[in-house]
Amino acid sequence: MIGSGYVGLVSGACFSDFGHEVVCVDKDQRKIDLLKAGTMPIYEPGLSELVASNVKARRLAFTDDLPAAVADADAVFIAVGTPSRRGDGHADLSYVFAAAEEIGRALVKPTVIVTKSTVPVGTGDEVERILARVAPDIDAKVVSNPEFLREGAAINDFKRPDRVVVGTDDEAARQVMREIYRPLSLNQASPILFTSRRTAELIKYAANAFLAVKITFINEIADLCETIGAEVQQVAKGIGMDNRIGAKFLHAGPGYGGSCFPKDTVALLKTAGDADTPLRIVEATVQVNENRKRAMGRKVIKAMGGSARDKVVAILGLTFKPNTDDMREAPSLAIIQALQDAGAAIRAYDPEGMEQAKPLLEHVEFTENAYQAAEGADAVVLVTEWDEFRALDLNRLARIQRAPLLVDLRNVYPPEEAARAGLKLVSIGRADFILNHVPAISTLRVDYEKLSEEITTRLFERLGNSNGRKRPLRRLFPYVLEVRGSSAPPR
Repeated sequence: MIGSGYVGLVSGACFSDFGHEVVCVDKDQRKIDLLKAGTMPIYEPGLSELVASNVKARRLAFTDDLPAAVADADAVFIAVGTPSRRGDGHADLSYVFAAAEEIGRALVKPTVIVTKSTVPVGTGDEVERILARVAPDIDAKVVSNPEFLREGAAINDFKRPDRVVVGTDDEAARQVMREIYRPLSLNQASPILFTSRRTAELIKYAANAFLAVKITFINEIADLCETIGAEVQQVAKGIGMDNRIGAKFLHAGPGYGGSCFPKDTVALLKTAGDADTPLRIVEATVQVNENRKRAMGRKVIKAMGGSARDKVVAILGLTFKPNTDDMREAPSLAIIQALQDAGAAIRAYDPEGMEQAKPLLEHVEFTENAYQAAEGADAVVLVTEWDEFRALDLNRLARIQRAPLLVDLRNVYPPEEAARAGLKLVSIGRADFILNHVPAISTLRVDYEKLSEEITTRLFERLGNSNGRKRPLRRLFPYVLEVRGSSAPPR
């Protein structure tokens, strides 16, 4: 396994757990030393234990000596990085091609060379040309075998995949790949889809682009929901129950990030452009997603009354999704930048991502827990839905914040629950809570003291209040009455 990053390490550990003998290779000596010492360079649930058990069983090893590792291999997987190239967004294939050349010089027998890295269509052809040039006397078969791992669930995805895609027209290479993946048949009837090499390369990009489009679609529907008074979670459930659509990736939020969707959509657009076949839907998706991240910062500013100057904002969750320490293209980066540009001071907490975030964020105070971040804050913003953020003590938040404002960008908390704690809740794709629960008040022009009393009474009738005590409406819903006169209706 050439490359011991996210894909290479997870794949190597899982292959060794199948019973194969695996050697993970990396040029980074520090990374190899960490792995040999049992320290994982990335965070992925269950990976440390999986690596330890297979190292102990002598099925998994780590080295920086590529020739020695390749010499005895029946298959060599290329799992090096393919970051976006500066300037045009195309995947940078220099690491792939360099690995192919080193592999070719180390080959001593017929071997299957497998590209596991996410690469543009036609990359396998170039790898084949490189091998033919540097190892003309060796029968090396080049295969495409894209990965479909979700960060935070990668081990389960590898061992219980929806499908395994293998791109090759060579029957001998197909047989080697069948043997490598044969243990999957013991878990379930995982379908192996054999295609041409170019088709396999495109499947990976097409899959990620489609999921990115689906996420962006529901995010735009969420914006419409906020405008017309609908509820995006119910809309998502209603359309997701249609088997032709499916419920996955229909969770509205601050936009997609991570190591795959942003990079792969841009690379697909470059491939399509080079082929003079523009993909307009994907183009729009990329643009809308980029705009959305910073728009979430503006949403927070609007919730604070239109100004963030000299205010403190607590950010809960920095990584692009839970159960990873990956900060690549995380929405939190754009949100924090927008808030800082508007004059806000930022406190932040993330269960796993703070060490990765620190080099990327300036003038941010990192805290030890969510409540420390929220202490004296003018707003708490839930950006990443880590499990420990799903059961926050909202009453405690309301007490310790300077202003009781919770901006929930993942729709974790029901409006009623926040209201009972005395928090103003701003979320994604939801109509204003007060308009849903106290009909028609937005058109009233009445005495505001009487209106406040009436709304408070009706709210307590709906929400329940065993001891009969009432709190001023401004404490329950600070955003309802910001009255500066008697002519304008409440919002």
